[in-house]
Amino acid sequence: MRRSLLALAIIPALYTSMVFAGDTEIKAAQSSIDSQLKAFRAGDNAAAYSFAAPNVKRIFPTLENFMNMVTGAYKPVHQPRSYAFGKVQELSPTSIIQQVIIVGADGKDYEAVYTLELQPDGVFRITGVSLRAANSFST
Repeated sequence: MRRSLLALAIIPALYTSMVFAGDTEIKAAQSSIDSQLKAFRAGDNAAAYSFAAPNVKRIFPTLENFMNMVTGAYKPVHQPRSYAFGKVQELSPTSIIQQVIIVGADGKDYEAVYTLELQPDGVFRITGVSLRAANSFST
């Protein structure tokens, strides 16, 4: 009986600590996205590139390659008028999917879905972004 009561007392405590750890990881991932978007806005392309994960850097091994991809296919991400974080999903403590609602320089709404992975240096880096135009996100 004592073991059952002890187990019942420990399980909620473990669940609560996992929720708080998730919030910390999500905020860290959002900080990486926010920092990259601010770097793009400021014209600091090297800083923006630093938030790309190793898998992205293998595909785009130079800053020039990376920026050609961004300015060609991800213009709303490169120069957003505004942006806000939307839905988030924590796949694991080291893997996050984050929706970002973007108003592009053209005034249109876009949805960017970022995937991020925690790197050995303790920073969440962006492993991919899917972008699509949206009719409207207002309710």
